[in-house]
Amino acid sequence: MNVEKNTEKNRLNFWERIYLPEIARGLGLTFKQMLKPKMTRQYPEEKWEPTGSYRGRPVLVLEEDGERCVACSLCSRVCPALAIEVQAGETTKEKERYPVKFEINMLRCIYCGFCEEVCPEEAIIMSKDYELIFTNQEDAILGKDKLLIPIAQLQDRLEFLRQYR
Repeated sequence: MNVEKNTEKNRLNFWERIYLPEIARGLGLTFKQMLKPKMTRQYPEEKWEPTGSYRGRPVLVLEEDGERCVACSLCSRVCPALAIEVQAGETTKEKERYPVKFEINMLRCIYCGFCEEVCPEEAIIMSKDYELIFTNQEDAILGKDKLLIPIAQLQDRLEFLRQYR
């Protein structure tokens, strides 16, 4: 008896079976969108400025007294794409270790942000860089010379991270 009630309730009327009202409603929505102003950006001339929440290429933070990284290798362990390689070296400064070699293979990087989340020193963060051009595979492996960015250029991302941690 319950089955009969459900089939009667779910039965479509004539207009619903021929789908004409739904097709007209869809066409009305399409024409309404066509009349709205366009949101096209002329890319090379008009650059997009990402917000602090944007995750671009990973970079290392460079402070006035040197790099923040202590070569703990947590970022390389957590990377699902195995894109990060860190080799530690000993130092006589207040930090015990520093990265002798820090490389990120940008062809492997999937921009997940796990390296940024696991870093205890906030030494590796995701920047606003979204224009990455490589002419060969060797250029896509970024070393410390290309990864170190002054802290002043990364302030909005650092503020965003501190706000949501």
